[in-house]
Amino acid sequence: MRPNRLREKLDAGLPTLGTHILSAWPTLVELIGAAGGHYDYVEFTAEYAPFTMHDLDNLGRALELAGIAGMIKVEQGEYTHQSMRAIGSGFQSVLFADIRGVDDAKAAVAAVRAETPGNRRGFGLTGVGMRRDVGTNREGGSPAYVKSLDEAVVVLMIEKRQCVEDLDAVLSVPGIDMVQFGGSDYAMSIGQTGNRAHPDVRKAEIKTIETALKKGIHPRIEIAEPDQAAAYIEMGVTHFCIGWDVGILSNFWKTRGLTMQEMLAAPPAPKAKARKAKPAGKDIYR
Repeated sequence: MRPNRLREKLDAGLPTLGTHILSAWPTLVELIGAAGGHYDYVEFTAEYAPFTMHDLDNLGRALELAGIAGMIKVEQGEYTHQSMRAIGSGFQSVLFADIRGVDDAKAAVAAVRAETPGNRRGFGLTGVGMRRDVGTNREGGSPAYVKSLDEAVVVLMIEKRQCVEDLDAVLSVPGIDMVQFGGSDYAMSIGQTGNRAHPDVRKAEIKTIETALKKGIHPRIEIAEPDQAAAYIEMGVTHFCIGWDVGILSNFWKTRGLTMQEMLAAPPAPKAKARKAKPAGKDIYR
């Protein structure tokens, strides 16, 4: 079982940095891994992206080649199936969307951890699998496999009104490693759709960060640009996930396309008249 870079950094109290992709093209993972070693993990935001089981295996191979950890964001109703298949493909962290209460938090942890006595990090329901993470059919369960499931990083999206109202109880569930506040979903859940700047949304975000820190759980923040991190760092946040592949491309196409269209629409500058050269002759130096 390969080392879990994200788990190692969390346990050591070190900051972490990830980035998001919605594309299942494995080459993107290789490019991120080759970006100077700045990224600890890649989040495949599978909740919003089309993918197949073959894509998960190929992303797992790319993560190993790039030497970074992989996180998958799974949607509600798919906690067990998608977590199991992603971990089996080589992902080492799972982000669970739409957590509403204690039962959802327990289900998220159980979907990742091994079903064996004495788990350090929460009750589990995952059994033996013959997938990529154990060499397909070359292992029928081992202490190393159980340890790898114990070290898998469990992340919860805190993005629903019910969850924020019962946050202390939700974050008391054993086995939660990180939390991510979801402003868009939270705004919708309190009747403020599209208004992420609403004071109640900001208040819920601060509550999430402060409660997590108090309980020894790592809050993570999603940002688009580095300058958005400063205020959170002052609050004690050290974990960030920056940028989305689709957002980067969309912004490039929009801004560069506009610049080019403005250049093409501008009237051409008048050409300077060429100066006639003096004919060579006997009086050239007069």
